[in-house]
Amino acid sequence: MDIIFKRKSITTIFGCFFALFLHKICFADKICTVPSEPVTIQENNTADTVVVRINTITKDVTLNLTENPGNAFDLKGSELIAKKGLDFETLSGPEELTVQIRCNKTGHRSITLTVIVRVVNINDNPPSFDKSEYTLDVNELTPVNTSIALIEAIDDDSEVLYYSMEPTENRYFRLETMYTPNILVNKILDYDVIQQVKLILHVQDTPPPSQLVEHSFTASATIIVNIIDIDNRPPWFQPCTRVTTGNAKICLSLGYRVRVNLTEKQDGALQFQPGPVYARDGDKSRNEEISYKIVRGNEDNIFQIDEKSGNISMLKPADIAGPISLLVLASQVVNRDQFATTSVTIEVMKKSRNAPKFEKDRYEGYVYSNSGPENMVLRDRTSNRPIKVRARDEDFASGINPDVRYEVQYSSYVNITTDGFILLKKAVRTDSFALQLRAVDVSTGEIGTASLSVTVVPLGVQSPDEGYRAGDMALLGFVMAALLVLCLIVIGYLISRVKKGNPDAFKSECLGLFLKFTQPPNRPRDSMQLTNDGFLNEGDTGRSRSKRAELRERLDAVQAARVRVIPRKRQRHCSSCGLQTHTTHSHHSPAGQARGKANKHKVKSILAKERRKDDRQKTVWFKEREDSSDIEVEIIPDNIGLTPEEDMEKIEWDFASTQTEDSEMELGELTMLNIQDLSSRETAISDSREELNTERRDQ
Repeated sequence: MDIIFKRKSITTIFGCFFALFLHKICFADKICTVPSEPVTIQENNTADTVVVRINTITKDVTLNLTENPGNAFDLKGSELIAKKGLDFETLSGPEELTVQIRCNKTGHRSITLTVIVRVVNINDNPPSFDKSEYTLDVNELTPVNTSIALIEAIDDDSEVLYYSMEPTENRYFRLETMYTPNILVNKILDYDVIQQVKLILHVQDTPPPSQLVEHSFTASATIIVNIIDIDNRPPWFQPCTRVTTGNAKICLSLGYRVRVNLTEKQDGALQFQPGPVYARDGDKSRNEEISYKIVRGNEDNIFQIDEKSGNISMLKPADIAGPISLLVLASQVVNRDQFATTSVTIEVMKKSRNAPKFEKDRYEGYVYSNSGPENMVLRDRTSNRPIKVRARDEDFASGINPDVRYEVQYSSYVNITTDGFILLKKAVRTDSFALQLRAVDVSTGEIGTASLSVTVVPLGVQSPDEGYRAGDMALLGFVMAALLVLCLIVIGYLISRVKKGNPDAFKSECLGLFLKFTQPPNRPRDSMQLTNDGFLNEGDTGRSRSKRAELRERLDAVQAARVRVIPRKRQRHCSSCGLQTHTTHSHHSPAGQARGKANKHKVKSILAKERRKDDRQKTVWFKEREDSSDIEVEIIPDNIGLTPEEDMEKIEWDFASTQTEDSEMELGELTMLNIQDLSSRETAISDSREELNTERRDQ
């Protein structure tokens, strides 16, 4: 145990002495120190900027620079400083600089310290393009998304740049991404629509403004893109109508027309309508040379065409009247695959000897200041008759050429109809205007001209003897029509008053005529008094009642009717009343006189007439007394003695006849009755009354 303890003590003492020796040796070698990690300094620093501080054990340590890259550093005491401003972009080597410093102290061994200086790059340089303006040529119809150029900027401070391009709307080109300035076609280019596009390409060394966190440097460049017109369209005959189908454009021509005379050869180029035969390259900037050729319709070799100009002329006259149709081809000289065709129609016609000619060389017309569209130009101030122009053609016997069409030139106020009337298109705002009239023979193309001067007449200054205007005549016609209707109403009212308001007077006319024609000649007149009220009401048709009910009422009235009358011998018929009677004078009938003397109060019955089915008559029984004023007449119904079937047949026949008579009366009462008839009937009634009075006086 003792031996072992002694050995451990000796070992411990020996280790302590060895450690103390090593400590002295180490501290003797480290007379100065620097950080082992690299030190950083930003570029563009100022002079005397401290890079690192050197730690020394004593103040008498001497420091010397043994390695100084670019002579950029210096020692100031125990500090390593930057002797000048450092630029990251101008460093020839790596971005880390190595500086070595030697430390010396008397009695100590010299050591060398290594300082690693890392220069930090800051954003101090803007990006830049190689050129401020670029020019690019791009063919029209280049497919979409085709790249036309890659234009990049350079920035010494940054590896990532952000790009944008103007314009931002209706763009023909776009960028592939904001990081890649690859310019792509955005939509189809058409040289006829646009020939040049100007673009502005922007670049910045920081994210867009929405993400901006530090100062940003920018740059821009102008890009001019010229659109090149390629040979993609054939020749177009002129004039033509452009039509767009998708991305393709075509121009449609309606062809050419001309007229020539039969059996006549026209010298020089034919004058076609709407213009000479001419085609130009559809690609207007290329303007390729065009050649012409007749490919069909010239089998008789009547016409020829100039290959360069397209002018068509005649080699010989045409001997057949009618249209000749030619098919003309126009193609490019360099590229025959680009061609087009059109139709040429030549009308061969008989020669016209006279052109249309107006009846006057100069016309004068008038309009009122308040005239509006569709109003006619008038021929003079004193009437409302419109002016009418007409052109005559002496090639026609009547002077009227059906192929003449009228036109107006040099005026926007009027139009002309095919009949030669002049119509206003709008209100006239001037005191007068002039224009030229043309009469065109559409079959021959011949033209006749005349001038027209139109004067605007103010309202209120018309001549006193000026005729009535259309409005005045219309008003007069309306007043005349109203007066005529009023007269018809008054006449109808008077007739209705005569027929309905005073029926006794109307019936007295019938009885007056009856008495007049039944009075025997050279005989004393007897008095007569009618008291048959049912007969007086018979003339009233009763339109408000049905015909069948009316007929039944008539039959009932006839059965109940009683008449007091002096019987007469002669038979008369009142056509207007519809009543036929049979009478016998008492002093001409011996049997009657005998019976009157025997008993003057004895009643004598006489059957006036045998009944006939086809006569519309009433049968009357007379009861005669000595006193003629007390003679009674009884009307016997016509259906007495008839079977029921015959009775019904007669009623239906009377009903149909009544309907026919009433219809005729309704249709003709206004036309057949007149004031003169009423007067004549009143005269007849007066005569009848006088006869009655005379007979009474005689008795």
